Amino acid sequence: MREITASGQTVEEAKQHALDQLGLTEDQVTVDVIEEGKKGILGVFGAKSAYVKVQEKQDLISDGQTYLKQMIDQMGVANTDVLVHQDDDNITYELVGDDMGQLIGKRGQTLNALQYLTSLVVNQHHGVHYTVVVDAEGYRARRHETLEQLAQNLAKKALRTKEDVFIEPMPSYERKVIHTALHDHSGVSTYSDGQDPNRRVVIRPHS
Repeated sequence: MREITASGQTVEEAKQHALDQLGLTEDQVTVDVIEEGKKGILGVFGAKSAYVKVQEKQDLISDGQTYLKQMIDQMGVANTDVLVHQDDDNITYELVGDDMGQLIGKRGQTLNALQYLTSLVVNQHHGVHYTVVVDAEGYRARRHETLEQLAQNLAKKALRTKEDVFIEPMPSYERKVIHTALHDHSGVSTYSDGQDPNRRVVIRPHS
């Protein structure tokens, strides 16, 4: 992340000098005015230059992509590309390559870990919060369908046994799928119990 201090007769001129040196446009930087500048008498006597500090904005989405590539390289998974899809504040990093099974892991555990760590990188600064998803070979969509079916099956179990059903610990976004799937169910309700990373959904039959 580059920054430069530049001067000019006016703030605008100083800012333009900095942009020219950085080779950036105004929407790619933040500008802090250090000194407003002063024209002086007859534009000469007592004149003071304006000074600005111009800093290149950090591209957090690109940082997340770079971080993912580095992590995958360290895992020894070669020939993997990281594609970025952005929809407002939702960022999906799609992994494409030959050995996606290793990156997905058992029940998506490796993929979940990569997603968690990448989210920390992307959201390391205060401001806009991005929802980060790391996906490979459409795993997230398949997992979503599996969780919805699991929710329905375990709801039937809760009704049959008339006892609470405890589901295995899951990340928050997977727990949300379970809660949403059973939100309008007439016979059961759901709640989360425990602390992360062992927090789980409980399905409770209505008495």
